[in-house]
Amino acid sequence: MIKRMLRAVLFTALASSLAQAERIKDMAQIQGVRTNQLVGYGLVVGLDSTGDQTSQAPFTVQSLNNMLAQLGITVPPNVTPQLKNVAAVAVHAVLPAFVKPGQTIDVTVNSIANAKSLRGGSLLVTALHGLDGQVYAIAQGNLIVSGFGVEGTDGSKLTVNVPSSGRVPNGATVERAVPSQFGQGDSITLNLNDPDFTTATRLVASVNKGMGDGIASIMDGASIRVRAPLDITQRVAFLSAVENLEVEPGAASAKVIINSRTGTVVISSHVIVTPAAVSHGSLSVTIKEEQSVSQPAPFSKLGQTVVLNNSTIKVDQGSNRMFLFKPGVELDQIVRAINDVGAAPGDLVAILEALREAGALQAELVVI
Repeated sequence: MIKRMLRAVLFTALASSLAQAERIKDMAQIQGVRTNQLVGYGLVVGLDSTGDQTSQAPFTVQSLNNMLAQLGITVPPNVTPQLKNVAAVAVHAVLPAFVKPGQTIDVTVNSIANAKSLRGGSLLVTALHGLDGQVYAIAQGNLIVSGFGVEGTDGSKLTVNVPSSGRVPNGATVERAVPSQFGQGDSITLNLNDPDFTTATRLVASVNKGMGDGIASIMDGASIRVRAPLDITQRVAFLSAVENLEVEPGAASAKVIINSRTGTVVISSHVIVTPAAVSHGSLSVTIKEEQSVSQPAPFSKLGQTVVLNNSTIKVDQGSNRMFLFKPGVELDQIVRAINDVGAAPGDLVAILEALREAGALQAELVVI
Protein backbone atom coordinates (compact mmCIF):
# COMPACT_ATOMS: atom_id res chain seq x y z
CA MET A 1 0.00 0.00 0.00
CA ILE A 2 2.70 2.48 1.02
CA LYS A 3 4.78 1.57 -2.04
CA ARG A 4 1.86 2.26 -4.37
CA MET A 5 1.22 5.58 -2.65
CA LEU A 6 4.84 6.69 -2.87
CA ARG A 7 5.02 5.67 -6.53
CA ALA A 8 1.99 7.87 -7.17
CA VAL A 9 3.71 10.74 -5.34
CA LEU A 10 6.84 10.23 -7.45
CA PHE A 11 4.84 10.12 -10.71
CA THR A 12 2.95 13.31 -9.83
CA ALA A 13 6.08 15.20 -8.90
CA LEU A 14 8.05 14.07 -11.94
CA ALA A 15 5.17 14.91 -14.26
CA SER A 16 5.05 18.43 -12.84
CA SER A 17 8.76 18.83 -13.49
CA LEU A 18 8.29 18.34 -17.23
CA ALA A 19 7.32 21.95 -17.83
CA GLN A 20 5.45 22.63 -21.04
CA ALA A 21 4.51 25.88 -22.68
CA GLU A 22 1.11 27.25 -21.68
CA ARG A 23 -1.10 29.85 -23.26
CA ILE A 24 -1.14 33.25 -21.59
CA LYS A 25 -4.93 33.00 -21.20
CA ASP A 26 -4.41 29.92 -19.00
CA MET A 27 -1.83 31.51 -16.72
CA ALA A 28 -2.93 35.14 -16.38
CA GLN A 29 -6.04 37.27 -16.08
CA ILE A 30 -6.79 40.74 -17.41
CA GLN A 31 -7.11 43.22 -14.60
CA GLY A 32 -10.64 44.62 -14.38
CA VAL A 33 -12.22 41.73 -16.29
CA ARG A 34 -13.85 39.89 -13.40
CA THR A 35 -17.03 38.35 -12.09
CA ASN A 36 -19.32 39.92 -9.49
CA GLN A 37 -21.30 38.25 -6.73
CA LEU A 38 -25.05 38.79 -6.33
CA VAL A 39 -27.31 37.84 -3.42
CA GLY A 40 -31.00 38.05 -2.64
CA TYR A 41 -33.76 36.86 -0.32
CA GLY A 42 -36.89 35.11 -1.56
CA LEU A 43 -39.57 32.49 -1.05
CA VAL A 44 -39.90 28.99 -2.46
CA VAL A 45 -43.48 27.72 -2.73
CA GLY A 46 -45.15 24.49 -3.81
CA LEU A 47 -43.32 22.18 -1.38
CA ASP A 48 -44.82 18.88 -0.29
CA SER A 49 -45.21 19.70 3.43
CA THR A 50 -41.43 20.09 3.75
CA GLY A 51 -41.34 23.87 4.19
CA ASP A 52 -40.48 26.02 7.19
CA GLN A 53 -42.14 25.52 10.56
CA THR A 54 -43.68 28.95 10.97
CA SER A 55 -43.59 28.78 14.76
CA GLN A 56 -39.78 28.71 14.58
CA ALA A 57 -39.36 30.89 11.48
CA PRO A 58 -41.72 33.87 11.87
CA PHE A 59 -39.92 35.84 9.15
CA THR A 60 -41.25 33.36 6.57
CA VAL A 61 -44.83 34.36 7.46
CA GLN A 62 -43.86 38.02 7.51
CA SER A 63 -42.30 37.74 4.05
CA LEU A 64 -45.39 35.99 2.68
CA ASN A 65 -47.72 38.63 4.19
CA ASN A 66 -45.62 41.43 2.65
CA MET A 67 -45.76 39.73 -0.77
CA LEU A 68 -49.53 39.25 -0.54
CA ALA A 69 -49.99 42.89 0.48
CA GLN A 70 -48.14 43.99 -2.68
CA LEU A 71 -50.57 41.85 -4.68
CA GLY A 72 -53.58 43.54 -3.02
CA ILE A 73 -54.40 40.77 -0.53
CA THR A 74 -54.63 41.77 3.13
CA VAL A 75 -54.17 39.15 5.82
CA PRO A 76 -55.97 40.01 9.10
CA PRO A 77 -53.45 41.00 11.80
CA ASN A 78 -54.79 38.40 14.24
CA VAL A 79 -54.31 35.51 11.77
CA THR A 80 -51.05 33.56 11.66
CA PRO A 81 -50.97 31.23 8.62
CA GLN A 82 -49.70 27.74 9.37
CA LEU A 83 -47.60 27.11 6.30
CA LYS A 84 -45.97 23.82 5.32
CA ASN A 85 -45.27 24.41 1.64
CA VAL A 86 -43.33 27.69 1.84
CA ALA A 87 -39.63 28.17 2.67
CA ALA A 88 -37.51 31.27 3.11
CA VAL A 89 -34.34 31.03 1.00
CA ALA A 90 -31.14 32.86 0.21
CA VAL A 91 -30.45 33.18 -3.51
CA HIS A 92 -26.99 33.86 -4.90
CA ALA A 93 -25.43 34.01 -8.34
CA VAL A 94 -22.24 35.02 -10.14
CA LEU A 95 -22.48 37.80 -12.71
CA PRO A 96 -19.89 37.13 -15.45
CA ALA A 97 -17.82 39.87 -17.02
CA PHE A 98 -19.35 41.71 -20.02
CA VAL A 99 -22.82 40.21 -19.46
CA LYS A 100 -25.56 42.46 -20.81
CA PRO A 101 -29.20 43.16 -19.79
CA GLY A 102 -31.56 40.51 -21.08
CA GLN A 103 -29.08 37.65 -20.78
CA THR A 104 -29.66 34.90 -18.22
CA ILE A 105 -27.45 33.39 -15.52
CA ASP A 106 -27.75 30.39 -13.18
CA VAL A 107 -28.78 30.86 -9.56
CA THR A 108 -28.31 28.75 -6.43
CA VAL A 109 -31.05 28.58 -3.80
CA ASN A 110 -30.45 27.57 -0.16
CA SER A 111 -32.89 27.28 2.72
CA ILE A 112 -32.14 29.65 5.62
CA ALA A 113 -34.71 28.33 8.10
CA ASN A 114 -35.78 24.77 8.97
CA ALA A 115 -37.25 23.52 5.70
CA LYS A 116 -36.62 19.79 5.30
CA SER A 117 -36.47 19.82 1.51
CA LEU A 118 -36.85 22.18 -1.44
CA ARG A 119 -37.64 19.38 -3.89
CA GLY A 120 -40.56 20.25 -6.15
CA GLY A 121 -40.58 23.94 -5.20
CA SER A 122 -40.59 27.08 -7.30
CA LEU A 123 -38.69 30.25 -6.54
CA LEU A 124 -40.85 33.37 -6.67
CA VAL A 125 -39.54 36.58 -8.21
CA THR A 126 -36.42 37.62 -6.27
CA ALA A 127 -34.22 40.67 -6.73
CA LEU A 128 -30.48 39.97 -6.72
CA HIS A 129 -28.33 42.78 -5.34
CA GLY A 130 -24.66 43.62 -5.68
CA LEU A 131 -22.48 44.92 -2.85
CA ASP A 132 -23.41 48.46 -3.89
CA GLY A 133 -27.07 47.76 -3.12
CA GLN A 134 -28.16 48.00 -6.77
CA VAL A 135 -30.40 45.35 -8.35
CA TYR A 136 -28.51 43.59 -11.16
CA ALA A 137 -30.77 40.59 -11.89
CA ILE A 138 -34.22 39.17 -11.19
CA ALA A 139 -34.53 35.45 -10.42
CA GLN A 140 -37.52 33.11 -10.69
CA GLY A 141 -38.13 29.52 -11.73
CA ASN A 142 -38.48 25.86 -10.79
CA LEU A 143 -35.77 24.34 -8.61
CA ILE A 144 -33.63 21.34 -9.50
CA VAL A 145 -32.76 19.52 -6.25
CA SER A 146 -30.41 16.54 -6.41
CA GLY A 147 -30.86 15.48 -2.78
CA PHE A 148 -33.81 13.90 -1.05
CA GLY A 149 -34.78 12.76 2.43
CA VAL A 150 -37.29 10.31 3.90
CA GLU A 151 -38.41 9.91 7.51
CA GLY A 152 -40.24 7.14 9.35
CA THR A 153 -42.85 7.42 12.07
CA ASP A 154 -40.39 6.06 14.63
CA GLY A 155 -38.00 8.96 14.06
CA SER A 156 -35.59 7.14 11.74
CA LYS A 157 -34.66 9.02 8.58
CA LEU A 158 -32.43 8.81 5.52
CA THR A 159 -30.93 11.77 3.67
CA VAL A 160 -29.06 11.66 0.36
CA ASN A 161 -26.99 14.72 -0.66
CA VAL A 162 -28.48 18.05 0.47
CA PRO A 163 -32.23 18.40 -0.16
CA SER A 164 -32.31 21.93 1.31
CA SER A 165 -30.29 23.34 -1.60
CA GLY A 166 -31.05 23.57 -5.31
CA ARG A 167 -30.32 25.39 -8.54
CA VAL A 168 -32.32 27.16 -11.22
CA PRO A 169 -30.47 26.98 -14.57
CA ASN A 170 -30.80 30.28 -16.44
CA GLY A 171 -33.05 31.31 -13.57
CA ALA A 172 -32.11 34.99 -13.42
CA THR A 173 -32.43 37.68 -16.06
CA VAL A 174 -29.78 40.40 -16.00
CA GLU A 175 -31.26 43.88 -15.58
CA ARG A 176 -28.12 46.00 -15.24
CA ALA A 177 -24.63 45.73 -16.72
CA VAL A 178 -21.54 46.27 -14.60
CA PRO A 179 -19.32 49.14 -15.87
CA SER A 180 -16.01 47.87 -17.22
CA GLN A 181 -12.62 49.59 -17.48
CA PHE A 182 -11.58 47.29 -20.30
CA GLY A 183 -11.67 50.02 -22.97
CA GLN A 184 -10.05 52.75 -20.87
CA GLY A 185 -6.42 53.86 -21.03
CA ASP A 186 -3.68 52.98 -23.48
CA SER A 187 -2.63 49.74 -21.74
CA ILE A 188 -3.95 46.67 -19.99
CA THR A 189 -2.51 44.77 -17.04
CA LEU A 190 -2.07 41.00 -16.95
CA ASN A 191 -2.02 39.42 -13.47
CA LEU A 192 -0.42 35.98 -13.14
CA ASN A 193 -2.47 33.29 -11.43
CA ASP A 194 0.74 32.10 -9.72
CA PRO A 195 3.11 35.02 -9.15
CA ASP A 196 6.66 34.20 -10.19
CA PHE A 197 9.49 36.47 -11.36
CA THR A 198 10.77 33.92 -13.87
CA THR A 199 7.35 33.40 -15.41
CA ALA A 200 6.70 37.15 -15.56
CA THR A 201 10.02 37.73 -17.32
CA ARG A 202 9.34 35.00 -19.87
CA LEU A 203 5.80 36.30 -20.47
CA VAL A 204 7.12 39.79 -21.25
CA ALA A 205 9.68 38.32 -23.64
CA SER A 206 7.01 36.24 -25.39
CA VAL A 207 4.67 39.22 -25.87
CA ASN A 208 7.47 41.46 -27.15
CA LYS A 209 8.60 38.75 -29.54
CA GLY A 210 5.11 38.05 -30.86
CA MET A 211 3.60 41.55 -30.87
CA GLY A 212 6.60 43.90 -31.16
CA ASP A 213 9.46 45.17 -29.03
CA GLY A 214 8.48 47.41 -26.14
CA ILE A 215 4.84 46.33 -26.14
CA ALA A 216 5.07 44.62 -22.72
CA SER A 217 6.91 45.62 -19.56
CA ILE A 218 7.15 43.94 -16.17
CA MET A 219 5.59 45.68 -13.15
CA ASP A 220 6.45 43.09 -10.49
CA GLY A 221 6.45 39.32 -10.04
CA ALA A 222 2.69 39.14 -10.57
CA SER A 223 1.75 41.88 -13.04
CA ILE A 224 2.72 42.81 -16.63
CA ARG A 225 1.70 45.99 -18.40
CA VAL A 226 0.86 45.63 -22.11
CA ARG A 227 0.29 48.61 -24.40
CA ALA A 228 -2.95 48.11 -26.33
CA PRO A 229 -4.76 49.97 -29.16
CA LEU A 230 -7.29 52.62 -28.14
CA ASP A 231 -9.90 51.48 -30.66
CA ILE A 232 -12.04 48.84 -28.95
CA THR A 233 -12.28 46.61 -32.04
CA GLN A 234 -8.53 46.60 -32.50
CA ARG A 235 -8.02 46.10 -28.75
CA VAL A 236 -10.17 42.95 -28.72
CA ALA A 237 -8.29 41.51 -31.72
CA PHE A 238 -4.96 42.47 -30.12
CA LEU A 239 -5.80 40.71 -26.83
CA SER A 240 -7.02 37.69 -28.74
CA ALA A 241 -3.57 37.37 -30.26
CA VAL A 242 -1.80 38.03 -26.95
CA GLU A 243 -3.72 35.47 -24.89
CA ASN A 244 -2.90 32.72 -27.39
CA LEU A 245 0.85 33.27 -27.16
CA GLU A 246 2.66 30.45 -25.37
CA VAL A 247 5.00 30.82 -22.40
CA GLU A 248 6.98 28.19 -20.53
CA PRO A 249 6.29 28.89 -16.83
CA GLY A 250 9.14 29.02 -14.35
CA ALA A 251 9.83 25.94 -12.24
CA ALA A 252 8.03 25.96 -8.91
CA SER A 253 10.04 26.26 -5.70
CA ALA A 254 10.95 23.14 -3.77
CA LYS A 255 8.05 22.17 -1.51
CA VAL A 256 6.84 19.22 0.51
CA ILE A 257 3.10 19.47 1.08
CA ILE A 258 1.58 17.32 3.82
CA ASN A 259 -2.13 16.85 4.49
CA SER A 260 -2.15 16.04 8.19
CA ARG A 261 -5.74 14.78 8.09
CA THR A 262 -5.43 12.24 5.28
CA GLY A 263 -1.70 11.47 5.40
CA THR A 264 -1.24 12.55 1.77
CA VAL A 265 2.28 13.75 0.95
CA VAL A 266 3.29 15.51 -2.29
CA ILE A 267 6.99 16.15 -2.94
CA SER A 268 8.06 18.49 -5.73
CA SER A 269 10.85 17.51 -8.10
CA HIS A 270 13.37 20.08 -6.78
CA VAL A 271 13.45 18.77 -3.21
CA ILE A 272 16.99 17.84 -2.14
CA VAL A 273 18.21 16.31 1.11
CA THR A 274 21.67 17.05 2.53
CA PRO A 275 23.63 14.30 4.33
CA ALA A 276 21.51 12.76 7.09
CA ALA A 277 21.06 9.37 8.77
CA VAL A 278 17.55 8.22 9.59
CA SER A 279 16.53 5.34 11.83
CA HIS A 280 12.83 4.61 12.02
CA GLY A 281 11.31 1.85 14.09
CA SER A 282 8.10 1.19 15.94
CA LEU A 283 7.49 -0.11 19.46
CA SER A 284 4.52 -2.47 19.71
CA VAL A 285 3.22 -3.69 23.09
CA THR A 286 0.61 -6.47 23.02
CA ILE A 287 -1.26 -7.58 26.14
CA LYS A 288 -3.31 -10.74 25.80
CA GLU A 289 -5.74 -11.92 28.48
CA GLU A 290 -6.74 -15.61 28.67
CA GLN A 291 -8.89 -17.54 31.08
CA SER A 292 -8.45 -21.19 32.09
CA VAL A 293 -10.38 -23.55 34.35
CA SER A 294 -8.73 -25.48 37.23
CA GLN A 295 -10.57 -28.59 38.45
CA PRO A 296 -9.77 -31.08 41.26
CA ALA A 297 -8.79 -34.67 40.46
CA PRO A 298 -11.61 -37.09 39.50
CA PHE A 299 -13.54 -38.55 42.47
CA SER A 300 -11.65 -36.21 44.80
CA LYS A 301 -13.60 -34.83 47.70
CA LEU A 302 -11.13 -31.99 48.20
CA GLY A 303 -10.79 -28.81 46.16
CA GLN A 304 -13.18 -26.95 43.87
CA THR A 305 -13.41 -25.74 40.28
CA VAL A 306 -12.03 -22.20 39.80
CA VAL A 307 -11.39 -19.85 36.86
CA LEU A 308 -7.80 -18.56 36.49
CA ASN A 309 -6.77 -15.40 34.62
CA ASN A 310 -3.52 -15.54 32.61
CA SER A 311 -1.89 -12.43 31.14
CA THR A 312 0.68 -12.53 28.31
CA ILE A 313 2.72 -9.42 27.49
CA LYS A 314 4.70 -9.21 24.22
CA VAL A 315 6.99 -6.32 23.22
CA ASP A 316 8.11 -5.90 19.59
CA GLN A 317 10.60 -3.13 18.82
CA GLY A 318 10.58 -3.72 15.07
CA SER A 319 13.48 -4.57 12.79
CA ASN A 320 13.71 -1.51 10.53
CA ARG A 321 17.22 -0.53 9.51
CA MET A 322 18.93 2.84 9.54
CA PHE A 323 19.39 4.41 6.11
CA LEU A 324 21.69 7.22 4.99
CA PHE A 325 20.89 10.16 2.74
CA LYS A 326 24.01 11.10 0.77
CA PRO A 327 24.75 14.67 -0.41
CA GLY A 328 22.42 15.96 -3.13
CA VAL A 329 19.83 13.20 -2.80
CA GLU A 330 16.86 13.89 -5.08
CA LEU A 331 13.22 12.88 -5.15
CA ASP A 332 13.45 9.35 -6.55
CA GLN A 333 16.13 8.39 -4.03
CA ILE A 334 14.10 9.83 -1.14
CA VAL A 335 11.06 7.76 -2.12
CA ARG A 336 13.16 4.62 -2.64
CA ALA A 337 14.86 4.96 0.76
CA ILE A 338 11.57 5.45 2.62
CA ASN A 339 10.08 2.51 0.72
CA ASP A 340 12.93 0.30 1.92
CA VAL A 341 12.07 0.79 5.60
CA GLY A 342 8.34 0.23 4.98
CA ALA A 343 7.20 3.54 6.46
CA ALA A 344 3.46 4.12 6.74
CA PRO A 345 1.95 7.48 5.67
CA GLY A 346 2.00 8.80 9.23
CA ASP A 347 5.62 7.68 9.65
CA LEU A 348 6.57 9.39 6.38
CA VAL A 349 5.23 12.68 7.72
CA ALA A 350 7.26 12.25 10.92
CA ILE A 351 10.46 11.51 8.95
CA LEU A 352 10.05 14.57 6.72
CA GLU A 353 9.32 16.86 9.66
CA ALA A 354 12.37 15.55 11.50
CA LEU A 355 14.58 16.11 8.44
CA ARG A 356 13.28 19.67 8.18
CA GLU A 357 14.01 20.36 11.85
CA ALA A 358 17.51 18.97 11.39
CA GLY A 359 18.10 21.32 8.47
CA ALA A 360 18.63 18.42 6.06
CA LEU A 361 15.49 18.97 3.97
CA GLN A 362 16.14 21.69 1.41
CA ALA A 363 12.52 22.57 0.77
CA GLU A 364 9.58 24.44 2.22
CA LEU A 365 7.47 22.15 4.40
CA VAL A 366 3.78 23.00 4.09
CA VAL A 367 1.28 21.31 6.42
CA ILE A 368 -2.37 21.75 5.48
